[in-house]
Amino acid sequence: MAIQYGISGTTAKGIAASVEQGVTEGSLGPGAALPPVRRLADELGVSPGTVATAYKELRGRGIVVTRGRGGTVVAPEPAVASRRPPKVPEGLRDLSGGHPDPALLPALVPPSRLSPGARSHRSTPRLERLEDAVRDWLLPDGVPVEHVTFAHGALDLIGRLLSVELRPGDAVAMEDPGYHHLLDLVTALGLRIVPVAVDDEGVRPDALGAALRAGVRALVCSPRAQNPYGGCFSAVRRDALVDVLRDEPEVLVVENDHASEVAGAPLHTLTARGPARWVHVRTVSKFLGTDLRWAAAACDATTLARHDGRLLLTSGWVSHLLQETVYGLLTDNGTRALVTRAGEAYALRRSALLQEFGERGIEAHGASGMNVWVPVRDESAVVNGLRSHGWWVASGARFRLSAGPGVRISVADLEPADAVRLASDFAVVLGESEATYGG
Repeated sequence: MAIQYGISGTTAKGIAASVEQGVTEGSLGPGAALPPVRRLADELGVSPGTVATAYKELRGRGIVVTRGRGGTVVAPEPAVASRRPPKVPEGLRDLSGGHPDPALLPALVPPSRLSPGARSHRSTPRLERLEDAVRDWLLPDGVPVEHVTFAHGALDLIGRLLSVELRPGDAVAMEDPGYHHLLDLVTALGLRIVPVAVDDEGVRPDALGAALRAGVRALVCSPRAQNPYGGCFSAVRRDALVDVLRDEPEVLVVENDHASEVAGAPLHTLTARGPARWVHVRTVSKFLGTDLRWAAAACDATTLARHDGRLLLTSGWVSHLLQETVYGLLTDNGTRALVTRAGEAYALRRSALLQEFGERGIEAHGASGMNVWVPVRDESAVVNGLRSHGWWVASGARFRLSAGPGVRISVADLEPADAVRLASDFAVVLGESEATYGG
């Protein structure tokens, strides 16, 4: 997609800044093609090496990607500007967001006891009672809890760890398809992504083995409720992955258990059986509230020291007000009952849609979590076709690296009765798209 935008500059930094400005302002949108190096060099009166250096800087910062003969284009999710999801067209049922059902979330009440601002929060960054609650939360699932820490959400923790542990150009094994914000974050850090295929049991051992042979220094994976595919580790799959990782003790294993209490599947964690370097991170946004930007993590001693050392130099600590709120909810019996009910509801809604798809011969995946992944031939045809029936789903392009096309459907508030209509409409749309695109 060629875009008319006047790139300017006489130095590599100036050219890179001009491109970044175009992306930030929206003049260069995702997929927009940048001029070939030699052509832009001729237009600006600079050497090809200057333009090549500018493009290299932009690639390292996750603003552009190079696609071989396809040239250099603006990244699908460039690491600048505001990348809010597309606005849901009026009158459509939104199944694209991946958010929990508001009716199944507790009321968020700030703690009555405010955190005094006079004491040094840096010297005591974590509330001891919340640390104890986190250990009580993780230990029954087999996660080692000798060392725990907190962060401002999973992305905050993972981004901090990768920036401390790795250097630009280092390789990271990432699930494919995978969580698009994590894929964008890794690219923005200047790291190289090595795709690792997933199935209904999560990361495939053969794909992980290939990534390790390619020299990855970290693995980021989800043990259950994998987004968008829905896979979850079985005990057999967990053991197979541990075997693959056993000969790579320096690889940092990041286990993102983002849905935990409402995943609808037991945890088979990698952390208890082998990795020397590991972190298991959990958030509460899926079952306590999306505005609770808090994560708990258990990890090895080295990882704890490196994470907390960098945290100390930046935000310093996670708000004690936020910690008090999370502690109150995690230890409240009424909230626990609500979370149990939410997990049961999501499992019912997910299985209802999968059953309806199965009865119509539609392949779909969603062994756990709040999402269902449906492989399709043409994402745009299916998304637009469902739009004509009143549904809004997420195109799979933003989640994929080298995996095949598909769409993601969020089922958090999709009642079983609605699943019947959605599956029927989906079958119609698939038939129409196959007729249009050659079957």
